[in-house]
Formats: sequence, C-alpha cells, structure tokens
Amino acid sequence: MTRIVEVKVLEELVQPVHTNSISSHAQKTSFSLTQSSLWSVSQVFSKIFSHEALESYLPKIQLVIQDTLRVWGRNPDPINVYHEAQKLTFHMAIRVLLGFRIPDEELTRLFEVYQQFVENVFSLPVDLPFSGYRRGIRAREILQKGLEKAIREKLQSPQGKDYLDALDILIESGKEHGKELTMQELKDGTLELIFAAYATTASASTSLVMQLLRHPAVLEKLREELRSKGILHNGCLCEGALRLETIGSLHYLDCVIKEVLRLFTPISGGYRTVLQTFELDGFQIPKGWSIMYSIRDTHDTAPVFKDVDVFDPDRFGQGRNEDKDGRFHYLPFGGGVRTCLGKHLAKLFLKVLAVELASTSRFELATRTFPQMTLVPVVHPVDGLKVKFFGLDSNQNEILTEREAMLGATV
Repeated sequence: MTRIVEVKVLEELVQPVHTNSISSHAQKTSFSLTQSSLWSVSQVFSKIFSHEALESYLPKIQLVIQDTLRVWGRNPDPINVYHEAQKLTFHMAIRVLLGFRIPDEELTRLFEVYQQFVENVFSLPVDLPFSGYRRGIRAREILQKGLEKAIREKLQSPQGKDYLDALDILIESGKEHGKELTMQELKDGTLELIFAAYATTASASTSLVMQLLRHPAVLEKLREELRSKGILHNGCLCEGALRLETIGSLHYLDCVIKEVLRLFTPISGGYRTVLQTFELDGFQIPKGWSIMYSIRDTHDTAPVFKDVDVFDPDRFGQGRNEDKDGRFHYLPFGGGVRTCLGKHLAKLFLKVLAVELASTSRFELATRTFPQMTLVPVVHPVDGLKVKFFGLDSNQNEILTEREAMLGATV
C-alpha cells in the first residue's frame, strides 16, 4: 500500500475502500447510506443537512447540550470527557436526528450496546465464539431490536412535532421515489445515521474542551465575542434559543472550531482505490491499488500554515486566512465528492457546545498534566481527559422549565 500526503493528487482518489470487518458488517444489511441505493444518497443528505433542517435541529441540539452540562456540573467527581462526549453525541443522534422518545434508562442501555458494537467494528472478520467480530454481531442484533421498537413507536405515534427529523426525511425521500422502506432498511439507515454522528463528533468535542482548558485566553476572547453580540452578559446566556444567523455571525467562534479540527482532526486519513494510473514523485501508482491519504500529515506539512504545532485560531481570521490558499491544504472532513456529508451538522454541534461551555460552565483539569493523544480508532486522550465541571449559580443561568418541556414534547 502506498501512503499519500501530497495534496495535488487527492482529486484523483475518489473511490472509498472499507477495511477489516466494516465491509463484512455492511454486507449483512440491506440498506447502506454509503453506497448507491434506489435514489441519490447525496439528495437525501442534502435534505437532512440543509440550512432549513439545521435551523430546526438547532434548539434541540442546544437543549441536549445544556442538559448534559448541567449533569456534568452536578457531578462531585471529575468526569471522563471523551466517554461523556460519546454519550452526548449518541443522545443527540437518538433524540434530535432520529426523534426517538426513549426513556433515559433504555437510552443508557442502548448506548452501552452501541459502544460494544463500535469497539468491534474494526475487528478481524472471523466469526468464532468470543471473537470481537462475534461480539460486534451480537451487539448489532441487540441494538437493532431496540431501534426497531423505537421506530415502530415513532411510526405509530401522532405527529405532534414542529420539525422533520432525519429519519422523517429518509422515509419521505423513499416515498417520493416510489419506495416504501422496509423495517430492515429503516433499522440499517438509522444505525448508519447514528454512526455518522457519533465517534468523530465526540472526538472533536473532547479536543475542544481540552484546547479551551489549555488556552484560557482563547476562552476569554470567545466570551468577549459573545458579549459583543449581546449573547453573554454578566455570566448569563442572554439569548435563550440560538439561531443559525446568530452563530454565523460569530467569526472568532468559527476560527476556534476550525483550528481544533486542523490540529486534532478526528480521522487521521482515509482509504481510496486508484481509478486511473498516475505518477507521484517519479513513482507510478497503478489503477486498482488501494492507497491511504493522510489528513493529519497534510495539515502538518501544508505550506500555508505557519507554526503548525501551535494552537492559533487567529490563523483563520481576517488578514491571514491561512485556509484560503489552495483547496486541499485543509480537509478535516475529507475532500472532493466524498467529503463528509454531515460536516455542517458536526460544525454546528461543536459551535453550540463551545457557546454553552463559554457561557454557562466553569471547568478545570483534574490531573497534573494534560494527557497524551492516541489516534485509534479516532483521535482522543489516552485517559479520556479528566475534568471537573462546576455548575454556575442558578440565578446566573436559569434554564426555563418550559424549554425543557419543549425538548420532551418535540423530540
């Protein structure tokens, strides 16, 4: 296998490759969002992650994050940020993207089963007793039973929501193309939507918390921007529900998220199949070869970035715009036609999390030093990042009970 770092050939590499047991698991499903189906996957995702859809998801995402931060703040012990971020993104996918009304106890059980499934996705596809592959299959079966129950309850319940979630859009898109999705297809599609929203977003969320801890000046500058926009006043999040227009006006927030994703890209690279023979530095790469392109090395070696090891959100600000010179120097979500379809949702989630952290939370590192990072299966701290969160005084940031009721009523 050839390892590709140069950005000039990334446009050549457009055919994804599934490795290990991923493709084997996928073969056991009748529906896959990552492959051609009866209608265009890109068309479905363009609806799921459209501006209108993101606007409707936003208040629900904000409420899920607020609820989570309150729980973190009430915990007398330090939390494992990476583990809790995984739980947070799973809850977001279940309650917001899919619109399931699952009791907390059942949601916790499904999360634990889902973790077991994900942990064994990359195992060798050898179906032996007690093998990781067998554990993954069992976890998937349990998970799909739970998802089927939630789907049936959703389909049978009256539609009293004020927005269409991703599963609604998936079902409607099928009907528009004369296709009534089977229960198996709904379960498979649901599982892939959860997978798309889970690991990488949890990784980036953990990196965001770590960088705000490492760089208090960045956190303060972010708070200053929130104050300047009238969002934060005397430690209080003044605007109840955020809007896309408001978030879009927060330019420094955008720079912070971009820099987190540059320095700590959740996925280090990807695999592609060569569609046509080409040459790289005098070496011929034959058609049909599988190659790996490295996002991490691209970010580390791209000439447009100065002091690549330094966390510097201002590199993306006006006057520098270090990401504007060339298409393939900055690609945290991949590039070309295979770029991550959910990137706008992921960035929105991270921005809302950053706003809530800056507005409603105090937190400090619970260990003497910051942990080392590991790259497998996604970028995350080796100890999960132990952090103590402190809840703010109730009169500084009181979350209205009617807004909590809105979350329960609409998702």
